[in-house]
Amino acid sequence: MRNKFLLSCAPVSTTRQIIPVTSKSNIGYAVMLHGGAGARAGRDYSEAEAHLKELAQWASKELWAGGSALDVVTRIVAKMERSGKYVAGRGSAPNSAGYVEMDASVMSGPGQKAGAVAVISDVVSPVTVARQVMENTDHVMLAGPGALAFARSQGAELVENPDDYYVLPVGALKEEVHGGHGTVGAVALDLKGRLAGATSTGGTYGKLEGRVGDSPLIGPGTWADDSIAISCTGAGEQFIRSGGAAAVAWRYRSGLSLNDSVNGMLDDVKRMGGDGGLIAVTAKGEMAAVYNSEGMKCSSASTREPASAKTFW
Repeated sequence: MRNKFLLSCAPVSTTRQIIPVTSKSNIGYAVMLHGGAGARAGRDYSEAEAHLKELAQWASKELWAGGSALDVVTRIVAKMERSGKYVAGRGSAPNSAGYVEMDASVMSGPGQKAGAVAVISDVVSPVTVARQVMENTDHVMLAGPGALAFARSQGAELVENPDDYYVLPVGALKEEVHGGHGTVGAVALDLKGRLAGATSTGGTYGKLEGRVGDSPLIGPGTWADDSIAISCTGAGEQFIRSGGAAAVAWRYRSGLSLNDSVNGMLDDVKRMGGDGGLIAVTAKGEMAAVYNSEGMKCSSASTREPASAKTFW
């Protein structure tokens, strides 16, 4: 299967060029969201699609009003975690030991500051804790009990009754709690030209206790610098081995087109036996969502385009 390439969430051929932007003064803002590349044909994702569009509309207003890319991606992902509609936050499934472990990361293009949490349990918004790691510690990642202790020290909202809190995400079935996967993410460019990205996941259904995928890893799962912001979703182990988001960024900064950069990395993932997708926004205002899995949920908005959302097959 060839990688499916989307521009502002509109399907195009993998050979079509990204819309060129020649004047930085005309770029404005851009934002993209994904609800995971684990969508399965024949399922009804309309509820998630409506939510993704609503979030893109909210982000558009925030960015147009001068909001920062970092604040917007953090708050978008936090809203997705709380919703229970995706395999992140409230929609996370138990690991092989019977309890939920979650991962999240956030990265700011200016200065390439980053924060992450891994295998953290029973916090309402892992991405918010990841942002606090970035801003309130000298570290990039905290994991396990240490991450939870830090979250408590920061006054994070905790899940009081795990047995009643977690729900199946939109499109998931109880009998599929082993083998499925999903992630959420957001990338944005603000009016000041700043880029940021954020990613969060409940991980692979039925994963081994302590398993860490690409989502909390700065590089494979999330990346943002002065040129590009990326959030990945899919088979975490293969994304880690392929370099993931950072591999796309390095290709792009070397002079390759955005099209070639994203497809090159996903081809490596496919060659290793994995699948998935990613969203990306560049400092030039280019926007892309690319996947080689069965389906991917995404939405977008920019100065040039109103908010839209769809599950692509």
